Amino acid sequence: MIKLILFLFPFLVFSQEAQIKPLDINLTNYEYPFPVHFLELSSQRQYMQMFYMDVKPENYNQKNVVLLHGKNFNGAYWETTIKALTATGYRVIVPDQIGFGKSSKPDNFQYTFQQLAENTKKLLDHLGIPKATILGHSMGGMLATRFALMYPEMTEKLVLENPIGLEDWKLVVPYKPVDWWYESELKQNYQAIKSYQMANYYDGKWNPEYQKWAELSAGWTMDSEYDKVAWNSALLYDMIFTQPVLYEFKNIQAPTLLIIGTRDKTALGKPLVSDEIRATMGNYAELGKRTQKAIPNSKLVEIANTGHLPHIESFDQFIKPLIVFLKE
Repeated sequence: MIKLILFLFPFLVFSQEAQIKPLDINLTNYEYPFPVHFLELSSQRQYMQMFYMDVKPENYNQKNVVLLHGKNFNGAYWETTIKALTATGYRVIVPDQIGFGKSSKPDNFQYTFQQLAENTKKLLDHLGIPKATILGHSMGGMLATRFALMYPEMTEKLVLENPIGLEDWKLVVPYKPVDWWYESELKQNYQAIKSYQMANYYDGKWNPEYQKWAELSAGWTMDSEYDKVAWNSALLYDMIFTQPVLYEFKNIQAPTLLIIGTRDKTALGKPLVSDEIRATMGNYAELGKRTQKAIPNSKLVEIANTGHLPHIESFDQFIKPLIVFLKE
């Protein structure tokens, strides 16, 4: 029986990969849950398009929420959050950052959190939004923090959902150049993406709701221009690794809510360290508490038995404290 399973496994994997829809690098053949617009950006001697959703409810309460996606995601995964917030009266703005989703994938771009924060500010200025709650998930949490530090006058409140960067990985992980990250990204496929997400985001657990987010990333790997996605991803990994924000948590002025799924094990560079060091990385049950102490005027909501994506995995436990915090 075991021999039969081992024999059939490659065919099962192949069958799964064969069912994945190929996606072009700007997701023109992937429909977002709400109408998509774009802003022309001129930056670093080039013109780019930053796509975004702007959902304004009929019962608009004059309050705004900006949702910032994580490293391996785009604005589409905020669908249920957008629906819940707009039902409560909030206008919700959801950008795809440059290098992500439907937005431009430049051949040459110096990625910094400051640059992405400035791009986000340009979008809000374009929309005539002077102040908003900034909510960031995963890498978006690092960006949201940088935005709050750069533009405190525009940041009404700050929400960090399982943000990465709560620890400084470069203290324990050996540096790898952009070329190394690029070669690693070129090797990505559905099975590798699913295995990574299951191990880190969901602590070994999986259900069909997570499937579409793994398939979304895997669809890119089938495009003839995937090397552009891989190159941008490599540049972004270097940004994340070399530009920690945790040392400036003490300078955040906005009221802050931390929403932490305590089963999360996400950390950058785990394959590059010993088992002993790896066991100390990405311990969100501890990192959440430590971060709450570091950020003035902050609150912590811990969601047990939940990994890296509370707004996907445990939506009710995510949205209820969020709406309470927004109304305070």
